[in-house]
Amino acid sequence: MHGPPHINRRHLLGGGLALIAAAASGCALPVGFGSSQTRIRYWHFLGASDGITMNGMVNAFGKENPDVFVEENVLQWGEPYYTKIAMAGAGGRSPDLATFHLARLAGIGAGRILDPIDTKLLEEAGLKAADFSPPIWERAHLDGVLYAVPLDAHPMVQYYNTDVCEKAGLLGADGKLRPTTGVDELIAMLTKAKEAMGGKPPLTMDALGLGTVGPWRVWYSLYGQSGGTLLTPDNTAIAIDDAKALEALRLMQRLGQEGLCDPRTDYGASVAKFTNGEAAFLWNGDWEITGLKERGTPFSMTRFPSVFGSGAAQADCHAFVLPHQRSRDPEIERATYRFIAYLVRNSADWAVAGHVPAYLPALEEPEYLALDPQSEYRSVITEVALDPQAWFAGSASRMWIEFGEAFSPVISGERSPEQGLAAAKASLNRLLSAPNPFPAEDAEERS
Repeated sequence: MHGPPHINRRHLLGGGLALIAAAASGCALPVGFGSSQTRIRYWHFLGASDGITMNGMVNAFGKENPDVFVEENVLQWGEPYYTKIAMAGAGGRSPDLATFHLARLAGIGAGRILDPIDTKLLEEAGLKAADFSPPIWERAHLDGVLYAVPLDAHPMVQYYNTDVCEKAGLLGADGKLRPTTGVDELIAMLTKAKEAMGGKPPLTMDALGLGTVGPWRVWYSLYGQSGGTLLTPDNTAIAIDDAKALEALRLMQRLGQEGLCDPRTDYGASVAKFTNGEAAFLWNGDWEITGLKERGTPFSMTRFPSVFGSGAAQADCHAFVLPHQRSRDPEIERATYRFIAYLVRNSADWAVAGHVPAYLPALEEPEYLALDPQSEYRSVITEVALDPQAWFAGSASRMWIEFGEAFSPVISGERSPEQGLAAAKASLNRLLSAPNPFPAEDAEERS
């Protein structure tokens, strides 16, 4: 499906895709008086290829369910989106459904800003707990209450240039990158690629720049592989294992010192380098796949390297939530659950953009298994390294940015691993001592 060009997930799109959806389905906005359709108001932040894919799925749902009209509104990605959700939820005048980053649950006032998921209605629509990745399903709960329905995981992955890797002798007989285990094998792989590239750094990543979160994503993947945690189980105190944390940081610094990665690249430059064949490997989230295909880059993808024990990779997840409403229309509510179930059951279509379905049956569907290279890293779905359930965690959060600022100079060698860890811990202590903007509140107070 072709959509409007140059859509960026961080740009305000207003209701643009909603209008596109209406035009494509022959519907008008809003549903007119006397219409027999049930209207679902749906907010999300999905832009670029994600937005186009979601818009196509919304249209497909409308064709199969002509009694329901989904009013799709696309808002600015990041902090502005969550601020708008919080304001709407606090006033009880929210949309019927919203897309959310799962790691943001604890930071948005679940139980106040968000309403719980009705598990009976969810099962009535055909979804049950056993259908989902266990760690992701568990993280969709707060204090034992389900507040989100997971759609996917978008983990850190390893993109590789097939031409460069073939020249370096790194591909197997099947044309796929040979897996590496441990530090020595990883360094050996990168060294061979560096030699094949005439001494240029073979690895690129988001390592530098204002608001960079790449160093956090890489570190949390490596640290998570050794079983490291950030906070105590009650999320009130730091529980970082210094030895494991420093082991990950020392590897990150080694990559910069030995010329195996370029510590001077920001997000855009890292993607451009890989796209243009100036790097053999890109460590990034799985969402760059569509752009690379459109530009004709010879590439494939695999799981983030297994270095310190497990194959864990930092990830967040897209999920569906119900922003708080003072009262819900039963007919709209049931239609909303039908819509959620449709999107989840058809998440093989959603996976075209690179994300891994959290709905386990989708991982076995022929349509998904035929996706190349999307299906190559699907096994990570049960080994995702997710954020702790703290109000200051999650995508576009201060924690991600401040950890990125602490670790970026470690990669470049301007700061020792010990100094980087100290800076990250100081930041975490500040966040822990800051007041939670969504304190606990009795249910009666918000009714």
